[in-house]
Amino acid sequence: MRSIHDVLGGAGCPDPFTDEDLADLKQEIVRDVTASLMFGAQPAPVGQFPTLHDQAGTQLATLSAHLLHHRDAAEHVSQLAHEGIDEDGALRFASLLFLVDEREGARFWWQFSAGVGNATSAYCLHLYHLSRGELRDADHWALEAATFDSPVLLRPPAHRQLIHREALRAAVRGLKVDAVEESGYSRVLRPAQHLADRIEELTEAL
Repeated sequence: MRSIHDVLGGAGCPDPFTDEDLADLKQEIVRDVTASLMFGAQPAPVGQFPTLHDQAGTQLATLSAHLLHHRDAAEHVSQLAHEGIDEDGALRFASLLFLVDEREGARFWWQFSAGVGNATSAYCLHLYHLSRGELRDADHWALEAATFDSPVLLRPPAHRQLIHREALRAAVRGLKVDAVEESGYSRVLRPAQHLADRIEELTEAL
């Protein structure tokens, strides 16, 4: 097999790299890919294109905001608060928690909803893990979303004004917290009626 020197030399081009340079470059690429897979990609420098992980996080935030604008969002969250079994309420409650940076709670409620077959929740988990560089988990939830019978919302409609996040954070601060250690969660927020009322007030005000 010809070396890179043979290929470039045969084409009449000077070779600016030695074999040692190429070996060092290969090791650097391996380190970068390994770090991305284990810890997630670092944010792209200003002026450069966003990474795949950045794009997944942005798409998840946009989808989460759209789900809270749905006409039945407050009703579903209210039903989840009172009955504890509404899969669409869990989807929307998880989306709200994601938007106010309660990521562990968001993951719990998306998994709760996906566990009863909600494909959009499974897709949200795909984006969540992809944004963190957890590619194996991202692939798992993408497959789940594709095999569920329920429809999945892949792309929300055109951008619309977001619910005021600070108002949501204030409402979330009044929620009770459970520790669900046997499932690997240390902080899981529980939905409440006052939160459903606040969602309705905020969406009607837009």
